[in-house]
Amino acid sequence: MRQARYHRVLLKISGESLKGAAGYGIDPAAVNYIAREIGEAHALGVELAVVIGGGNIWRGESAELQGMDRATADYAGMLATIINALALQDGLEKIGLTTRTQSALQMQAVAEPYIRRRAIRHLEKGRIVLFAAGTGNPFMTTDTASALRALEINAEVLLMAKNNVDGVYDSDPNENPEATRFSTLDYMDALNRRLDVMDATAVSLCMDNKMPIVVFDIFAPGSIGRILNGEPVGTTITGGG
Repeated sequence: MRQARYHRVLLKISGESLKGAAGYGIDPAAVNYIAREIGEAHALGVELAVVIGGGNIWRGESAELQGMDRATADYAGMLATIINALALQDGLEKIGLTTRTQSALQMQAVAEPYIRRRAIRHLEKGRIVLFAAGTGNPFMTTDTASALRALEINAEVLLMAKNNVDGVYDSDPNENPEATRFSTLDYMDALNRRLDVMDATAVSLCMDNKMPIVVFDIFAPGSIGRILNGEPVGTTITGGG
């Protein structure tokens, strides 16, 4: 087994990934698949934290368009991420991994409160840490939460797992068969070209702190492990792309 390229990473998983072939909610088969992928990566000796979205259950922006107060809608979305974190936690523990879920919203019955130093200690002990409820603030996406948590725990790279999209393209590959995938990309290019990578706040936060981002397809088996072993997978976004 090769030495992993990274010692500590943060993995961002979209809520849509958990719905699998279903149109809504949580598909146990998808959860089990993602848990196995994380387990294989963790076996490399890497300290691994996860931020999970809630779009398979709830989207604050969509609720706002239907007349709901945006802040209230976003808080509801944070609760959706907690549901997803608990589902993934269960999947991870079923394959023998030790986990801790930390929530930015106070919910002691099901999750620890987010405490940075405690999260780092869990990682040092080999536990997988799931960060739920985003940043705990409305108007902030889980993309921004993933960039923030990656910086807070001193991660070396932010892995952006996409749902059946294998990187960053110059246009939507689902609509344009001639779309070209970037192997590397600069932060400013991602921002200026308004590429669908992650929200601008998250990209800017990574750029300001020189946090590399790797965008890849979570449903390409073995992708996380290949990235951790230093193989070129998906699109890498840095200051010199």
